[in-house]
Amino acid sequence: MRIFCLVATALLISGCMRWSLDRYLDSAYEAYELGDCAKVRLLLSQADREARSRPYMQPEISLLRGQCLEREGLYADARETYQYIISRYPVSEYAYRAKARLQTLDQLGYGVGARTIPQPVPKPEMK
Repeated sequence: MRIFCLVATALLISGCMRWSLDRYLDSAYEAYELGDCAKVRLLLSQADREARSRPYMQPEISLLRGQCLEREGLYADARETYQYIISRYPVSEYAYRAKARLQTLDQLGYGVGARTIPQPVPKPEMK
């Protein structure tokens, strides 16, 4: 009976940890849809802590982080995040998506060596 209680407790705890990881990721996606990248960063850092025992979740977390960096105009950081995914998880679905994001950044002119912050538009002179 004691062994059964220990096994049941271990399963319950591991299930709760998975539930909290899913909750953080779901909330991060919701915040991303609303455009709140500060909240996304917070939720992804919490998901990172929960996912330490589940390394297969890291590429998804990193991809969402890269997309948020792009949204904030931090293209060089987003590129580094995508390259990390490709190098660390080369056969995952997220590596494929990261390659597509890198191609999009290249097409938009945010390739390697490009400025990460667009130049401000000068105001026309008033006479």
